[in-house]
Amino acid sequence: MASSAEMADRRMSIGRVFSRAFGTIGAHPALMFGISFLFGALPGVLLNLLLPSNQRTQVAEFNAANIVLSLAVGIAAIGFSIIAQGALVRVTVAHSDGEPVAFGDAALAGLRKIVPLFVLVLLMAVAIGFASLLLIVPGIILYVMWSVAAPVLVAENSGIFGAMRRSAQLTKGARWSIFGLQLILLLVMYTIIAVAGIVAIFAAGGIQNFAAAQTAGPSVIPILLSTVFNTVSITFAAAIQTALYVELRDWKDGPATAALGDIFG
Repeated sequence: MASSAEMADRRMSIGRVFSRAFGTIGAHPALMFGISFLFGALPGVLLNLLLPSNQRTQVAEFNAANIVLSLAVGIAAIGFSIIAQGALVRVTVAHSDGEPVAFGDAALAGLRKIVPLFVLVLLMAVAIGFASLLLIVPGIILYVMWSVAAPVLVAENSGIFGAMRRSAQLTKGARWSIFGLQLILLLVMYTIIAVAGIVAIFAAGGIQNFAAAQTAGPSVIPILLSTVFNTVSITFAAAIQTALYVELRDWKDGPATAALGDIFG
C-alpha cells in the first residue's frame, strides 16, 4: 500500500484513467464487449424493431397504443443498459484491484443494482436538467460532481444518496481534470458516431440511397453498424467512467484493501 506521503503527492491523472480503462478492455475483451453486446446493444436493436416503422422514422401517430409501446420499449432499453453498466463496473473494478471476475458474477452485479441505478440516473438527470435550465454552468458542475456516482453505487454498496455524496467527495479537488476527461470522452463518442455515419452512407451508395433506406424501414447494414457502435461506445464509456472512479478512490483513500467478494457477495 502507498504511504501517506506518496498519497499526498499523488494527483488524479487522466492518463492513468485511460490506461486503466484500456487495460481492462485489453485484458478482458470478450467479457467486456460481450456484456455490452448482450445487455446493451442487442436488446436496444431488438426493442427498436418492435416499434412501428412510422415511429422509427420519426413520423409517429400519437395514439395511446403507440405512446404506451414507446414508453415500454424505452424503459426496457434503459433497464438493459443499466444491467450492462453495472456489470462493466464490476469487471473494471475487479481488474483494477487484481481480482478475478466471471461473466456470471458481473451480470449478477448489474441485476442486483438495476433498481437503485435506475433511480440514481433518473434523479441525477432531473437535477442536472433543472440546473441546466437555469444556467448551463450549474448543470455542468452537478454532472462533474456526480460523474462517478454510478460506479460508487455498484462498487461500494452505498445507497442512492450515499453514492451522490461519495461521488461529490471523491471528485472534490479534481473537477477541472474530470471536466477535461468528459470533454475528451464526448469528442471520442462524436468521432465514432461520425465515422459510423460515413460508413453507413458509403455502404448504402450515397446520401439519397441512405435516406431512402431509412424511410423504407430497417435494413441489415444500418442495424449492424448501430449494433457495433453501441457495443463499442457502451464498453468504452463504462470502462472510462469506472476507471475514473478507481483513480479517484485510490487518490483519496489509497488502493482498496477489502476483497471484492465482501462487497459483491
